[in-house]
Amino acid sequence: MSKKAPAKNEGPVEQEGEFSVEKILDRRVVNGKVEYYLKWKGYSSSDNTWEPEENLDCPDLIQAYEETRKKKEKEAKEEGSSKKGRKSTTDDKAPAAKRKSTGGEDKKIGFDRGLEPEEILGATDHNGQLMFLMKWKDAANADLVPAKQANVKCPQVVIKFYESRLTWQTSEKKNDAKDDYA
Repeated sequence: MSKKAPAKNEGPVEQEGEFSVEKILDRRVVNGKVEYYLKWKGYSSSDNTWEPEENLDCPDLIQAYEETRKKKEKEAKEEGSSKKGRKSTTDDKAPAAKRKSTGGEDKKIGFDRGLEPEEILGATDHNGQLMFLMKWKDAANADLVPAKQANVKCPQVVIKFYESRLTWQTSEKKNDAKDDYA
């Protein structure tokens, strides 16, 4: 339930450069990367921060938050909402009108919609299967699609998704090692 302290000396810091997450409050995707809005143990809400998922070491809190979020999405869908996530009512009206004019296309999802994939917004595990949240060109709705299907139908989009998540870590130890060889 801790994370490495950010490079900047901002936010709550405990011993040895680590601090503890009390609660995950929200989730967003920025430039294709998942970030969580965190409440820190021992600090006020004014110290809450957005942190990239890859910096976090609290898998239990993330899993609990995601399960709750998915449950809420499922309940919203069962109540007649065909949207996932937090979309405004103005966003809901336009696609509904478009769906009516396409005649039953609203029941199709993923590649069955016949749309061209634009980008992968995120990835998740669904019943042991890797799924991508796919954004489509000229479409308001994103769909979960099996990664196996995306790998075949749009490999360049999949490669771009993974490349955007590559991180290269450098440390003083590595720099010191370079000095040793010089």
